[in-house]
Amino acid sequence: MADSRIFSGGDADHAHEPGRRLYNPYQDLQIPRQIVYDLPTSPEILFHEESIRQHRSWGENLTYCTGVGYLAGAVAGGSIGLRDGLRTAEQGDSMKLRINRVLNSSGHTGRRLGNKLGVVGLLYAGMESGLVALRDKDDWMNSVAAGLGTGALFRAASGPRSAAVAGAIGGLMVGAAVAVKQVFKRYVPI
Repeated sequence: MADSRIFSGGDADHAHEPGRRLYNPYQDLQIPRQIVYDLPTSPEILFHEESIRQHRSWGENLTYCTGVGYLAGAVAGGSIGLRDGLRTAEQGDSMKLRINRVLNSSGHTGRRLGNKLGVVGLLYAGMESGLVALRDKDDWMNSVAAGLGTGALFRAASGPRSAAVAGAIGGLMVGAAVAVKQVFKRYVPI
């Protein structure tokens, strides 16, 4: 007879009827219900060495930088292609032809720019991970040197002057990004 009075979920309308009580699966464990669902908010790390490490592994870094570069390039190129496709519309074009022109232009420009920035991300991540392994330090010098090397290597086929300019631009861009990151870490509470 006692089993018929135990309410095991399902019908919320009958939960507060006289003679019925809610079923608590933790009642035999002597644990208060509030403690069971109090989950930690900090990351759980298995080994102490993992908590000290502040950098992604080379594989994670390679995947992240390549993916971010491709996505940013595809979105930017798609936007530029959209603008160009809308500009080249002619007076007598049907709506179907205009849509086709916009889609072709967006796809072509987005794919081209996405591939270029994906390769830049791949080169940068490879160089930065290689420098971290070579120097056995993870600091801003690795990032700036990887930016210099990436710009120079990406434009090396265009000649030494173009490679030097691209290397300087890459180093300056990464140096600025590292400086902004340090400012955010210091002054913006996250």
